[in-house]
Amino acid sequence: MPTSTVDLVVRNARVVTPSGTIRGGVACDDGVVVGVGGDATLPAGEVEVDAEGNVCIPGLVDPHVHLGRRDAGYPDQLEVDFETETRGAVHGGVTCLLNFVEQEGHYVPDLDFFRDVGEANSYVDFGYHMVMSHEHHIDEVPALAAAGVKSFKMFFNMYKYTDIDIEPCEADRVERVLSQVAEIPGAVGMFHAENAELQRECERAARDSGRHDLRAWADASPPEAEAMQIDQIGHLTRFTDADSYVVHVSSAQGVEAVERWQRRGVQVTGETLVTFLANTVEDDLGVWGKVSPPLRTPRHQEALWAALRRGVIDNVGTDHIATSKEQHELGRGQHGPHLWEAPPGIQPGMEFLLPMMLTEGYNRNRITMERLVEVCATNNAKRFGLYPRKGVIAPGSDADLVVVDTDATATIDDDFFHTREPRWSSVHGRDVRGLPTHTIVGGELAVADGELLVEKGGREFLAR
Repeated sequence: MPTSTVDLVVRNARVVTPSGTIRGGVACDDGVVVGVGGDATLPAGEVEVDAEGNVCIPGLVDPHVHLGRRDAGYPDQLEVDFETETRGAVHGGVTCLLNFVEQEGHYVPDLDFFRDVGEANSYVDFGYHMVMSHEHHIDEVPALAAAGVKSFKMFFNMYKYTDIDIEPCEADRVERVLSQVAEIPGAVGMFHAENAELQRECERAARDSGRHDLRAWADASPPEAEAMQIDQIGHLTRFTDADSYVVHVSSAQGVEAVERWQRRGVQVTGETLVTFLANTVEDDLGVWGKVSPPLRTPRHQEALWAALRRGVIDNVGTDHIATSKEQHELGRGQHGPHLWEAPPGIQPGMEFLLPMMLTEGYNRNRITMERLVEVCATNNAKRFGLYPRKGVIAPGSDADLVVVDTDATATIDDDFFHTREPRWSSVHGRDVRGLPTHTIVGGELAVADGELLVEKGGREFLAR
């Protein structure tokens, strides 16, 4: 048996590795994995974690997070959100996130601020996506890429008829962004895909009907509005020879559109949200279930699970926001006609990502544990230039680990969450089976049996 001592060792686990699941453990030193194998082959650890036969997986990488949104008091709110929301993330087994930044002003002059505020307040490592919400942002793409920000989001062409301060994005702007993306190794164009013209007409009809339930919200942006934009994204991606990533695919038609372009050899990747995999429009959620694009029927949900199994949809994120119950309900309660004016969004997704993927995915035999790791960790790290540092348990990778008890149960309620606003979510009241017991970040035991053991800060901005 090795005689040297390392910082931390996880033992007595079923460790999910790129080459399969093994019995044994993981040794960590100086923040990285230094050994994976049978317990007898591992050195002693200053900290020893007995996994009690449970599963050890790499920490999840959430590719779709909204901290410090401009409509919630940005940029001052960014500091608060990094502390409160990553506190929930680390309890839930998310050890790395990529946050969207959107502002009217230029991004490059504020990069030091974005880095510093995260490093001072986050419990997990982080990176950024930049939203191309104003024309002058397009000119910043090369400088942003040089600074390690290589993902650029476009609202194509949603929100063009609203009072949201995002300039309309049509094919000309998409072409200008993707042409630059194609010249930058590792860069990717990201897309919110809803057709504004069709959505506007369908919303008018839904509102005129007098309805204000989630089915009305779903009718206001039908699957065709998503699929037709994905087809345009496919054409423009092929035209520019770029790499594109469609966020929050919600429908069977969206899946079919992504698959069409993949079969043609075009680099179009599809992401879906844990909320679409856990909730449907049939859930009685009121404004708590308002998300854009909307929740769909169970048929679409099953199409998303099938797409995950087939590899058409390869990434899962949360679209996590931090909005108070009063803000989200406009002070008027969970149900009512104010659904049309209530802000869309899912709260607090990072903390329920893993429990819901275990409950609705692994424990219902929809996906294997290995596939869960791929779509929630490995593929997200690969897609955004973080692999093999993140998303994998292998020598040399960051020692971000989660021990999971696949049979542990809990009810999701106000006491479940550790974020700024624990009082509402799309999964409130749900019973879950499968929970993290230990979260290790950078080789440091951060959470054990629900107890937070570390202070905020000291985490790293991930230049890609």
